[in-house]
Amino acid sequence: MKSITAATVVNIYGGTSNFGTIVAAFLCDSYFGRYKTLSFAMIACFLGSVAMDLTAVINQLHPAKCGKEIGSVCKGPSIGQIMFLAGAMVLLVIGAGGIRPCNLPFGADQFNPKTKEGKRGVDSFFNWYFFTFTFAQMVSLTLIVYVQSNVSWSIGLAIPAILMLLGCIIFFAGSKLYVKVKASGSPIHSITRVIVVAVKKRRLKLIGSSSEGLYNYIAKDFKNSKLSHTNQFRFLDKAAIQTPDDKLNIDGSPADIWKLCSVQQVEEVKCVIRVLPVWLSAALFYLAYIQQTTYTIFQSLQSDRRLGSGSFQIPAGSYMVFLMLGMTIFIPIYDRVLVPFLRKYTGRDGGITQLQRVGAGLSLCITSMLVSAAVEQHRRTVALTRPTLGVAPRKGAISSMSGMWLIPQLVLMGIGDALAGVGQMEFYYKQFPENMRSFAGSLYYCGIGLASYLSSFLLSAVHNITEGSSAGNWLPEDLNKGRLEYFYYFVAGMMTLNFAYFLLVSHWYRYKDVVAKENDMDKSSNETRTPKRQRLTSKHQQDAFVPSSSSSSV
Repeated sequence: MKSITAATVVNIYGGTSNFGTIVAAFLCDSYFGRYKTLSFAMIACFLGSVAMDLTAVINQLHPAKCGKEIGSVCKGPSIGQIMFLAGAMVLLVIGAGGIRPCNLPFGADQFNPKTKEGKRGVDSFFNWYFFTFTFAQMVSLTLIVYVQSNVSWSIGLAIPAILMLLGCIIFFAGSKLYVKVKASGSPIHSITRVIVVAVKKRRLKLIGSSSEGLYNYIAKDFKNSKLSHTNQFRFLDKAAIQTPDDKLNIDGSPADIWKLCSVQQVEEVKCVIRVLPVWLSAALFYLAYIQQTTYTIFQSLQSDRRLGSGSFQIPAGSYMVFLMLGMTIFIPIYDRVLVPFLRKYTGRDGGITQLQRVGAGLSLCITSMLVSAAVEQHRRTVALTRPTLGVAPRKGAISSMSGMWLIPQLVLMGIGDALAGVGQMEFYYKQFPENMRSFAGSLYYCGIGLASYLSSFLLSAVHNITEGSSAGNWLPEDLNKGRLEYFYYFVAGMMTLNFAYFLLVSHWYRYKDVVAKENDMDKSSNETRTPKRQRLTSKHQQDAFVPSSSSSSV
């Protein structure tokens, strides 16, 4: 495929797999729970990996190799080959859709929230989860990409299938040890009910600014943390106005749930609505991140990828390992050095707030794009003014600029992801009601999916607009004939505007205010958990459970 087509296809596939998380989260929270959803998704992911490997193993499932002669025409895939590949990708979408929103919350479920050690364990778990996840990606981008590029695609695609099988075995081996939180109903149903009732009662008037006079029923088996009343989105409070027509059952619950909602239910919906403006801004971080994972590869193809004076070349796809390396190295430093240091001055267990962490990542994102533009301008200048190293296949002259110049922009983006990415996931997990945490996990990946689709639209729009301009196409097949640095500057400008918007919504945001004692909530929530928790200390939970959750992400 041409580079612009390949980038578009990758973005669309990535967006689809990430948006699939919202469906999995709905099924998880409504019917199956996280353990069953993870079990089904991991099996689907394994089968998809096997099917993907078969496209390389069986000659009839892939097109013939392209001729090496100059001017030779490559024969494209048949409809049957495309359909088989699409089937493999559908299985991978199902697997990714189920694993991504459930894996991290399922791991966090293993910690005891009643202890201080358990609370801090959850904070560290977010960091170490992403550390493990990123390490797995580094293995993919180095060892597996090298095998695929230089040894065999059949073997290179078999390795992920074997690792996925190993992950399934380890995951199911720990089945009897896990804390398994049962499904507690669809959060989308609850959100819809509050909005519908508020609209029905839109003509009623609220008295005062407090919750006095509003329906404030709490069921005995209620599992979420009790929230205090807030004055944001006051129109939703009308759903909790009790009229003479609103009948109650003997236990105090509403006879018709579509006519009356409690203050607690209203506040839970407010939590979700408050997060959405922040989510939109934080999700756009990945608009810049995606450019580093696509066009940086094309830059490397037209750069000197040799290590030293030897003949070994770094595979173009393996340059992404430097992004992962930046994230992998920074996360332990952040968790073990920066957080304890900041904790002394702020008094917060996490050192800084989740939104401050996301904001720091967004600022590094802008810096990374500016560095990318400067490096690309240098690469192109060298390619046009100095002797080159030949011609890249289907592209233009290879610049004598070392590919190592691409490392700073990747490392900066990796550190930015360690701040903004991990900060986002932790923010959604802690700010959503407990019964919506799978939904919160899917929201993070839906943000990545949204950024993928926006990136596809942005690439196509810029390519089409600049193709016939006097300044020339910014994104041609041969980067030496284009102005990729202009595109990077354009993205940096968008990220700057987005950062200003993020500061505005962060200032407006109010963190979830829990009024109930955690011991009270733990007492009720433990009724749905397995008895294993009662016989395990927080330290034992860390030792016994965290590795199993991390292994499933691999």
